[in-house]
Amino acid sequence: MLAPAPDLAAEAVDVDAARLFALRHIVRHVPERGLAPTGRPGGFAGRRRGNGLEIVDVRRFSPGDDIRHVDAAATARTAKTHVRTFRDERDRAALLVADFRAAMFFGTRGRLRSVAAAGALALAGWRVVEAGGRVGLLTAAAGSSSFLPPRPRERAMAAIAGALESAHAAAAEALAAGGGQPEPSLAGILEEAVARATPGTSILLATALDDEGEDFYRLAGAACRRFPTTVMLLRDRFEAEPPTGAYPYRLAGARGAGPMRWALVARRDRQAKHAQQAKPLPRRPEDARVERLAAAGITVRSLYADASFEAMAAEMEGADGRR
Repeated sequence: MLAPAPDLAAEAVDVDAARLFALRHIVRHVPERGLAPTGRPGGFAGRRRGNGLEIVDVRRFSPGDDIRHVDAAATARTAKTHVRTFRDERDRAALLVADFRAAMFFGTRGRLRSVAAAGALALAGWRVVEAGGRVGLLTAAAGSSSFLPPRPRERAMAAIAGALESAHAAAAEALAAGGGQPEPSLAGILEEAVARATPGTSILLATALDDEGEDFYRLAGAACRRFPTTVMLLRDRFEAEPPTGAYPYRLAGARGAGPMRWALVARRDRQAKHAQQAKPLPRRPEDARVERLAAAGITVRSLYADASFEAMAAEMEGADGRR
């Protein structure tokens, strides 16, 4: 039985949980290099000494439990002996951060940057899960945000795929309705991600670096010292290779849209002639932003929104904050 043909128009503007879940096959055989499929370094899983320091559960005492793990507070509250269950805090965890603000709903070829961001995060999440780690999600849009704590295995990715679809649909509806909800800055989104992350968690932020906020680069540098941080920079082809022509635009601000203006894109031969002159061509804004992030110690992966997910996976290899 042949599979139904994909709806290319829907894939360009909508996030579908089933498609995100199906991306597992792309990275199924290429998990993170730093971890074996057991979630531990090396090729063989040996027994680690100790019980770890991260408390994951408090339960009734059973014969054979270590009395050193007795939880005094729970025991006093219930008048029955309770013990704490610990987990090794060295296991891999990643927090996926999706920027679904208005600027991400832009695209001239293939798919919107927001849709590509959801796919890139799903690929990154699957790589963590295939390596035996845990993965969580933080989505941010105008007037709303949602958080899923890191969890292991396929059930975590199923919840994340559904949350990405719901958050993207809600952000698109709010944008179409023109509700005028205030949008957080990218610095605010990163600050919330840092507040949600636990020690040892990697932060993977999918964004186009619009409206960073005054403290974004300072906060990014501080976050990188505590959490391995990767920025997946989603770019549209029009931003990097705009065709020659004149393009009308309006600047939208707090007082509404301003007067219409025109942006002129010169022919490439003119640009080449200008480059041969003594005055060099100015750097592109995205190049300057990447340099600032790299100087702060942030790993940056530049991804084109219209690229295939296989190409994105190849570009993102090693995008876990380690160098």
